[in-house]
Amino acid sequence: MAEELNFSMKWQQPICELQLGAGSQEGGSRSVVLRAGGETGLPFLFKEGSMPHKPLIAAEVTDAPEEDLPETLRQDLKGLLEDPVLWSKKMLEVGADLICLKLSGIHPDGRARSVDESLTLVKGLLSAVGCPLIILGCGHSQKDNEVLPAVSEAARGEKILFGDALQENYKTLTAACIADGHSVIAESPIDVNIAKQLNILISDLGMPLDRIAINPTIGALGYGLEYAYSIMERARNAALSGDKMLAMPFVCFVGQETWRTKESKVPQKDCPTWGDARQRGILWEVVTAMAMLQAGADILTLRHPESIRMVKSEIAELMKRGA
Repeated sequence: MAEELNFSMKWQQPICELQLGAGSQEGGSRSVVLRAGGETGLPFLFKEGSMPHKPLIAAEVTDAPEEDLPETLRQDLKGLLEDPVLWSKKMLEVGADLICLKLSGIHPDGRARSVDESLTLVKGLLSAVGCPLIILGCGHSQKDNEVLPAVSEAARGEKILFGDALQENYKTLTAACIADGHSVIAESPIDVNIAKQLNILISDLGMPLDRIAINPTIGALGYGLEYAYSIMERARNAALSGDKMLAMPFVCFVGQETWRTKESKVPQKDCPTWGDARQRGILWEVVTAMAMLQAGADILTLRHPESIRMVKSEIAELMKRGA
């Protein structure tokens, strides 16, 4: 009989536990409060360590639809793309745990929406849904530094996860989140050392380590997935081995990366051997998401309703092993 494997080894420290959302007793208005992280071992290896919280799915919602959105996804989200509140409600109905709102419409080269417009949207969304929120800027440093702190102040006490803080632009957003009781996403370009350095810089401003999430900037299937996986794996091993400056939950923007790929956009008529374009895009998102779960993702952001259903079902099956 083969000798039974020994799982007696214990890691040195757990991953920080990040709270998303706050109820009325904490000064917020959320009917649902979620937590991410807290693992004491590698993903789904329950004989090695615990996973006190299941990985979460955040539905990606934007205040302005992307012009290059694949036609199959545009059709499946028809009637929702111009109404972020209705869009959010529909994604929660199909199983999303929380909403990731990207304020892409504030970009000066796009719709150039104002601070007041963003505040109205966020306040309306907070009133319409009871789940926690992730709120992202548009990627334009000046505009993000104008809008996100105002949104942070208006939503004081709600424990929103704001992003992204970058090495060259982290102080303004981090300071706002510290003052208003929110958490921050630290974005690093697929590099363990830069991720660690940015976490140090953010914590030096006074942000507690359990209010930081790491965005390792993943790639989709066929677009750097393996490299992103290896970087996340290295970071998680280092964290569990005692490196406190890497012991934060991962947030992976799967939908954003998947639906910009060629495979999600090319119609079936142009490449008949590739199969149904709609199903292809959904499976590209699901496969990317499942790989990120095995690499240690604590929060996945997804776009397609069917992807949300499928990945949520698989998460439930994986978590049964530790029940």
